[in-house]
Amino acid sequence: MEIKTVSQCTLEEILKAWNKGFEGYFVRIEMNEEVFLKRLVGEGLSPELSIVAFDHNNPVGIVLNGFRRMNGKKTSWNGGTGISPDYRGKGVSRALMEETIAIYERENVEVATLEAIKENKVAIALYEKYGYTITNQLLFLSGEYEVNVEQQAAIHVETIRPEQLPHLSFYQEEVPWQCSWQSNKQGEAKIFYNENNEAIGYMLYRTVWNQAGEIDSIVLYQLELLENGTVEQIPHFIASITNHKVKLATVNFSASNPATSYLMKNGLEVKTEQVQMKKNMA
Repeated sequence: MEIKTVSQCTLEEILKAWNKGFEGYFVRIEMNEEVFLKRLVGEGLSPELSIVAFDHNNPVGIVLNGFRRMNGKKTSWNGGTGISPDYRGKGVSRALMEETIAIYERENVEVATLEAIKENKVAIALYEKYGYTITNQLLFLSGEYEVNVEQQAAIHVETIRPEQLPHLSFYQEEVPWQCSWQSNKQGEAKIFYNENNEAIGYMLYRTVWNQAGEIDSIVLYQLELLENGTVEQIPHFIASITNHKVKLATVNFSASNPATSYLMKNGLEVKTEQVQMKKNMA
């Protein structure tokens, strides 16, 4: 078996490794050229530090890796480990993980992160073998949401660019990779203040518009209540985007986030559950 970097492979080889690697997976994540390239750039994945395993000339496994500074520490993200069905259980995943950890060490990574589907016990056990531990339970929610705001609250809304979030003293930078502002530079962000001009919460999200120029759906990446915020204010947060019934979805929301409980009580259902895992490289 030979391991090459993604930058050394053709796009056809990379897509074959990915699509075969996730064949029969818990969630369908097949990608074409356009989707793959958009993801590579949007999520800050590194072609030079992501790897593909070959059996002769046949791509049989892949690991995509991204690197950022989060909370002042160099952090890596395993953005997907896939093994072709015929090669599962034959040592390919171990070889890829060992090479991945070696890359992290060479790159002076301090914290290694990834997410795994909660039901994928085999993958979770593999990651635990290489020093990862489960640190959070994450949920993808979706459903129809209707804003129910009986009376207007004294909430001031400030709309900002996602890139401005890390400069706020109350911003919580340690979030799942795909929920970070770096992965959502094309999104939108809002900060909410009470009548005393105290920050009570913020959102990072993306709106999807239909052909009639109306909001079709909202994807939430972050919805955080701060010390002075309450769950009762969440409807006002969402109403700052639209007052109409709308399709709403969350990406990797922490199960312990009060906003998650609120949304589940108000029409959203769990579509996928993941565990967040981390490895202290120090």
